Amino acid sequence: QVQLVESGGGLVQPGGSLRLSCAASISIFSDYTMGWYRQAPGKQRELVAASTSEGIINYADSVEGRFTISRDDAKKMVYLQMNSLRPEDTAVYYCNAKAMFLLIQQDYWGQGTQVTVSS
Repeated sequence: QVQLVESGGGLVQPGGSLRLSCAASISIFSDYTMGWYRQAPGKQRELVAASTSEGIINYADSVEGRFTISRDDAKKMVYLQMNSLRPEDTAVYYCNAKAMFLLIQQDYWGQGTQVTVSS
């Protein structure tokens, strides 16, 4: 049973920082593209950042230069360092793991962690 467990969310003032962590119980973690998504109230879930098994990293334009995704394949962890936070970053943040095995897409989600940016 694959599990993704996020932690590190909370309330922070504008301009502040938070670090999200995601612990994955996946047998071949290094084969997965690990991503962080977020969903604000009334909005669709959107990709924030992703790190592929080949080391390719992508960011949403809205977080480029402020957020950093990293992964530790040995510990089966993925992180999202969020700096210079803005009120519009307020959302539930979800950890995601994707991989293709034998032409079957594997797609797993965590339960989400709330990030609130407010003064």
